[in-house]
Amino acid sequence: MIRLKQRFERPSKDEIAAIAKFSPATLHEAQGRRGALSSRLKPIDYRMKLCGPAFTVKCAPRDNIMLQVAINYAQPGDIIVVSAGEYEEAGSFGDVLANACLAKGIGGLVTDTGVRDTLQLRELGFPVFSLSVCIKGTVKETLGATNEPILIGDEIVHPGDIIVGDADGLVVVRRSEARDVAKLAQAREDAEAEYIAAYKAGKSVVEVSKLEAVLKAKGLVVED
Repeated sequence: MIRLKQRFERPSKDEIAAIAKFSPATLHEAQGRRGALSSRLKPIDYRMKLCGPAFTVKCAPRDNIMLQVAINYAQPGDIIVVSAGEYEEAGSFGDVLANACLAKGIGGLVTDTGVRDTLQLRELGFPVFSLSVCIKGTVKETLGATNEPILIGDEIVHPGDIIVGDADGLVVVRRSEARDVAKLAQAREDAEAEYIAAYKAGKSVVEVSKLEAVLKAKGLVVED
């Protein structure tokens, strides 16, 4: 018997808003170079972004019945995160289901399988991050878990973790760490702004990054 889990603890709106200010790359670096999903998972349009709590679902390869169940029970703002065995040769999601998601106010889809109808998805503007684009159809046969920890893109994602995506890729931030990560990300952005200001003021990359002693210790000899 498969039991559908609808309830899980979501981050607050303030926590989501605090994390949404930063790019996945900044968040990845800020939390100690953790949380980056595989670079194989990319948006179908570089302009697409998403940020919200993960509604996790496990699907069998080439089967989207549980994806449809997830769409049915997800709440506005949720990001549906699908683990389907990294199966590229299936189009498990398209414009029809995207319209269902938009009607419910769902915040986006992340899946380690394929999607299709990408022209229509781009026109709709619904954020979709996938492993592949594939026209091959799926079946509706196998039940799977919802809102349990899943493995996707070499990372464990728990229901309620915050998923953030942009043109560069995806990162997961643990719900319990969201406030701390947001502070660390802001500190990183402040430091980077100082680097840029120093470059514009005429300082060199080596000087700003304090690399001279490091390079000398490693044996770098600069010749005229």
